[in-house]
Amino acid sequence: MASNGLRVASKAIAKVKDKKAPKGGFQGIEFLKKYGQHILKNPLLTQSIVDKAGVKTTDVVLEIGPGTGNLTMKLLEVAKKVIAIEMDPRMVIELQRRVQGTPYQQKLEILQGDCIKMQLPYFDLCVANTPYQISSPLTFKLLSHRPMFRAAILMFQREFAMRLVAPPGDPLYCRLSVNSQLLARTSHILKVGRNNFRPPPKVDSSVVRIEPRNPPPPVDFREWDGLVRILFGRKNKTIGGLFRQKQVLEMLDKNHKTLQALKVGSEMDVGDDKDGEMELDEEEGTGPFKEKICKIIIDGGYEQKRAAKLTQDDFLQLLCLFNSHGIHFA
Repeated sequence: MASNGLRVASKAIAKVKDKKAPKGGFQGIEFLKKYGQHILKNPLLTQSIVDKAGVKTTDVVLEIGPGTGNLTMKLLEVAKKVIAIEMDPRMVIELQRRVQGTPYQQKLEILQGDCIKMQLPYFDLCVANTPYQISSPLTFKLLSHRPMFRAAILMFQREFAMRLVAPPGDPLYCRLSVNSQLLARTSHILKVGRNNFRPPPKVDSSVVRIEPRNPPPPVDFREWDGLVRILFGRKNKTIGGLFRQKQVLEMLDKNHKTLQALKVGSEMDVGDDKDGEMELDEEEGTGPFKEKICKIIIDGGYEQKRAAKLTQDDFLQLLCLFNSHGIHFA
């Protein structure tokens, strides 16, 4: 009877301990899903990322979401300076604790806040285990950053990473692929299994390298994205078919008339604005406008082509072709 009582008591104590232990914690820290916290725990992997990043002793390195600092400490061993942006105040304290009293303390600058909302500082290289929920906005925020940096080595959810680097004709080739590859050279570096993280995410990850094109392409990105958005609405449909859709034609016709009205209006007195707009409405109708769009596509040789297999040069040529005929997408 006494032994049974001891067994019951020991089970009760074990349950209390389990309740107190933080799930997925590290040194008493509980990792929070709202911050997308999945900490790299494999030291060989963190070293491999730093090696493949090509960090120089003169580099200022930007790290997004350093967490408990496993990757940060490896970067501090090589870089001139590391600027770490972290939202979670608990992680900020953990980072400060890890470098306190070490030679790395003077080399680390910690900025607490949302990297998407803040103005990024100057940096040569960005190396980060990216919180997955900010993958796309972070990528394009980095690519719009000036002055330009040398490269970004970023950990992403594997599917996002493979879409980022997908070539024309690949099943994953999409608007993200086209837009990112317009602004940068992208390449896949290595696949990372989910068990390299604490807590492990539900999917595998990949590390990619992003090198901004310098100088950037002479393209209005809003125009470019407007065209790409239409083409990838149904990427396997012929371009001729896409541009015969009523919704697409109406949008382009509206843009065309607005730009013409602005052009004509700038050449007339204010009192003539109404007459100018009326003349434009009579001049351009849905029927003639559709014929104009179809002629541009057919003459350019795009009638039977599909977005899924177009290269960057194909998209650029098509955009220039439309623009030269006064057709705009933004």
